[in-house]
Amino acid sequence: MKSAAQAAAKKPAATKASHRKTAPPQESPARHAPTAISDTVSVAAPTETLVEEAPHAIFSPPPAQAPHAGDSRAEAPPPRAGQARKRVRLPAARRKLFVLDTNVLLHDSNSLFKFEEHDIYLPMIVLEELDHNKKGMSEVARNARQVSRFLDSLVNGADDLEKGVNLDALGNQEALGQLVLQTSALDTSLPIELPLGKADHMILGVVHALKGMHPGRSVVLVSKDINIRLKARALGMDAEDYLNDRVLDDSDLLYDGVLPLPENFWLKHGKDVESWQQGGTTFYRIKGPLCGEFIVNQFVYLDGEMPLQAQVREVSGRSAVLATLRDYSHGRNSVWGVTARNREQNFALNLLMNPDRDFVSLLGQAGTGKTLLALAAGLAQTLETNRYNEIIITRATVPVGDDIGFLPGTEEEKMLPWMGALEDNLEVLHLGAGNRDVGSGSGPGDWGKQSTMELIRSRIKVKSLNFMRGRTFLNKYLIIDEAQNLTPKQMKTLVTRAGPGTKIVCLGNIAQIDTPYLTEGSSGLTYVVDRFKGWPHAGHITLQRGERSRLADYASEAL
Repeated sequence: MKSAAQAAAKKPAATKASHRKTAPPQESPARHAPTAISDTVSVAAPTETLVEEAPHAIFSPPPAQAPHAGDSRAEAPPPRAGQARKRVRLPAARRKLFVLDTNVLLHDSNSLFKFEEHDIYLPMIVLEELDHNKKGMSEVARNARQVSRFLDSLVNGADDLEKGVNLDALGNQEALGQLVLQTSALDTSLPIELPLGKADHMILGVVHALKGMHPGRSVVLVSKDINIRLKARALGMDAEDYLNDRVLDDSDLLYDGVLPLPENFWLKHGKDVESWQQGGTTFYRIKGPLCGEFIVNQFVYLDGEMPLQAQVREVSGRSAVLATLRDYSHGRNSVWGVTARNREQNFALNLLMNPDRDFVSLLGQAGTGKTLLALAAGLAQTLETNRYNEIIITRATVPVGDDIGFLPGTEEEKMLPWMGALEDNLEVLHLGAGNRDVGSGSGPGDWGKQSTMELIRSRIKVKSLNFMRGRTFLNKYLIIDEAQNLTPKQMKTLVTRAGPGTKIVCLGNIAQIDTPYLTEGSSGLTYVVDRFKGWPHAGHITLQRGERSRLADYASEAL
């Protein structure tokens, strides 16, 4: 430390001496310039000693040279000093050591770079399990292969794996820790005798051994498996769930797209109201303290003597622009024979029928009308107004119970058993609810009904998620049903298929997730609702009331 400080102190002196020989004596600014360089180098020297195993090119001080007169570098520290402060690595004693279970890597292939300044340890059994899961076309297999590529790129060129490899070597600047692989046998005996040969117990043994080898460090097991976390805590080890993929910690905080206004809204926001009409819509510009809480395309409503139902179109500080809505609860504004039965359904139809809303997400429990509203709006805009040339419906094929095996037929025939909701809603839209002559096969209008049904089916295509990658949909109305079972990566793959003139509608209920390792906070549906919030061309509504039947409503509440 002393020699480094002496070397740093000698450099400014040499710079000042050489500068007095070359600079003209009458230029006073140039004489003071070396003082700035001297201060910069003296500050950078202790930063270099605090950095642990940092690349020399980043943290080394700039070469001592005489700055030219008028050069900005003579008056301000060079930008490298700022970079060094941002990328300071913590000492090893202050960094946590996270031992990753295999399911974390299979769940999120980028999890290696999500632990910021802390270190990651991978037992040998984890690498073995990655090798077993790399074959296939599933999301798990793709993640296993991607993790293997990351590990291969990090390890290549490493001199000593026992000392670890910097995780930012591939350009992930936020990962300031190190990757450590198990390179030798450890004493994996546990305080309690557990069956040998099981991967979970071998990982627990590694965590227990690391805890004894590093008594001053915090060694934490990270796993998506609840049982191994329970075993670890029972054995006195720290264990955590992998939460980096969660959008929200509490699903109750999820944006619902609706904001009820207080009773005194007009008292605080009724002054200096501007109004104008454009394209059959009335706009109001209001000012007040509540305007700052509005979100673009959020719906607001007020009940009472001066009722209001509007949509936020613009937010600017303490002012906002509200737009009136079309009343789809009235029969003359019905969409393919469907009218809104409650306030949220009216909000949803305003989003679905607006051509400027490219992305719409509808959440709600069973029977709230998500699929019916989306399909009715799609048929009206495809067959009546010709805004879209085709309706494409897809969904995640995750069974509720046991899998029934392979299904015969083409892609569309294989998807038909998963599209029972589509058939039910088409029956309601085409024949009308409560029609007792459905399927009777007699009557003067049967031929007309059949031809109309064939026309509708010709404009509706059922596609599988497995064949979506690489496609581009032009002027399509894409419905993603049961979107709560999709991962954020799958959701991104689907949404990025949209070409010009395409509208995407996501439907789902985050309380009915069937995909393993997905929760309400990490579902792809929650992900897109949160990320598209506030975008001018997207909207979201959470439907509250069930409208299927009184039996379904009571079952949703009582069961």
